[in-house]
Amino acid sequence: MRVSTQTASSLRASELESLELKFANRTANVGIVGLGYVGLPLALLFTDAGFPVTGFDVDAQKVAKLSRGESYIYRVPSSEIQLARMKQFSATVDYSNIADMNVVIICVPTPLNEQREPDLSYLINTAEAITPHLQAGQLIVLESTTYPGTTEEILVRILEKNARGLRAQRDGNPVESDNFYVVFSPEREDPSNNTIARRDIPKVVGGLSNHASQLAASLYQAIFRRIVPVSTPAVAEMTKLLENIYRCVNIALVNELKLLCLRMGIDIWEVIDAASTKPFGFQPFYPGPGLGGHCIPVDPFYLSWKAKQWDFQTRFIELAGEINVSMPYHIVSTISAALNRSHKPLNGSRVLILGVSYKRDVDDLRESPALTIIELLNQQGAIVSYNDPYFPLLLKGRHYDLQMERVPLDNIGEYDCVAIITDHSDYDYPAIVREAQLVVDTRNATRSIDSSKIVRC
Repeated sequence: MRVSTQTASSLRASELESLELKFANRTANVGIVGLGYVGLPLALLFTDAGFPVTGFDVDAQKVAKLSRGESYIYRVPSSEIQLARMKQFSATVDYSNIADMNVVIICVPTPLNEQREPDLSYLINTAEAITPHLQAGQLIVLESTTYPGTTEEILVRILEKNARGLRAQRDGNPVESDNFYVVFSPEREDPSNNTIARRDIPKVVGGLSNHASQLAASLYQAIFRRIVPVSTPAVAEMTKLLENIYRCVNIALVNELKLLCLRMGIDIWEVIDAASTKPFGFQPFYPGPGLGGHCIPVDPFYLSWKAKQWDFQTRFIELAGEINVSMPYHIVSTISAALNRSHKPLNGSRVLILGVSYKRDVDDLRESPALTIIELLNQQGAIVSYNDPYFPLLLKGRHYDLQMERVPLDNIGEYDCVAIITDHSDYDYPAIVREAQLVVDTRNATRSIDSSKIVRC
């Protein structure tokens, strides 16, 4: 139904004012779709701010745990879930409840497929699940990391195609009574970072219209101290990619310099420490066994894939991705060479991997280089075990099927090599070095220990 300009203007003002009032007095129903490492903490932030929050997930086991007041994410204690449930938080697998939400925030995975191309199946499935229950006046926010254009080309297209004639509100188009509002607002989670409170991380919002951005800003200012509006969803999408590609490129740079320094007999860690004393123009990045997590290893490939549609090759970014992808192979070569110096072949040697999560002190395996290192060692005949305080089992994941069980650290001396892949703070590194026959340290965790047993790489 199209309405006159005067009626449309009053309708728009009424919708915006009504929803903004609900945001201000914390009565808006907030739905979070995808209760993983991003969605669950976000749901708890909104609950803590006083909003009634419903979490949606296709994983019935997750929903059942939350309904019992149990957490499945290490950095989110069960006590927080129990407190949230005493307030106004609930979880469900029933997407028909979307119809009761004023806001729907999508936080689903956007990984790469086997060909390192964007896999948007989770987003597409979520959009298709939402559309039968979409209502006029709802605010739809996508937080999942993706390439520029996804919000308009994928999400909005699906919502408008299947949502019974509802339309996303756009600048310059006639206002209709059946509008909903669409925004892209990238998540900026940094697991294990305890120096910056989530509320102090500025929130970028890019709406399909100015009114959509205005609504998103009104919503998010309830839980974030600073809102950063940008002109379009594509700008917000590219902002997220720039942030992570910046890190990816600089990590690739120090990884390449590390390889050179190893040949030159120079300590790259000492070099970085010295360079870090410069009070301007330098930010330290650190080498490692490869990249992991849900963003930094993925984002360069998202952008390079999208760039090809514009007949543009992101050579610099692709090179950085290649360097980081190659690092697990360098680690395996180092382990093999270290064993050879002890007159032991890699084939048949017992290797203990310390740490399999992608980052120190987190329970997250996504894109972890440790998984690739284990697979490469297995392929070359090593007898591989692992220990990680956050993972008692390694079963089947998206790109791996290891079927391993965590071993204790009471027989370190029986292994031919101990490889420190993730430098969890729980480990007693002096004791590990004392008991081990050989230690390959990929994280500089043993920097303060002087021992001929240690090979740093």
